Amino acid sequence: MNGLVRFLLNGLAVLLTGYLLQGGVHVENYGYALLVAVVIAIANVLVKPILIILTIPITVVTLGLFLLVINALIVLLVDYFVPGFEVDGFLWALGFSLILSIFNSLFTDLTKEKKKN
Repeated sequence: MNGLVRFLLNGLAVLLTGYLLQGGVHVENYGYALLVAVVIAIANVLVKPILIILTIPITVVTLGLFLLVINALIVLLVDYFVPGFEVDGFLWALGFSLILSIFNSLFTDLTKEKKKN
């Protein structure tokens, strides 16, 4: 049950992020937002580790900040594959990935179960 709730909240996070960045990120509806959440998850599992391994030297030199560029590239890749989701450029993708990670962090904190002592 928790996985389904997290999936729906990830879709909501995509929709809210698209609403905040209306000038450069366009999400047609909640269905496309859920599709974006699925494709981002798949890209994070399949593509992101390969990109991280290939860019280890530049990631070390930039003290890890290049990982933000990788996240933006993942968002642009999702833009290419999902028809109801459009990102107008690299900087919009960077902003989208940053705000999306903040929303996902907040939603993860909300769905955590409290530990009993």
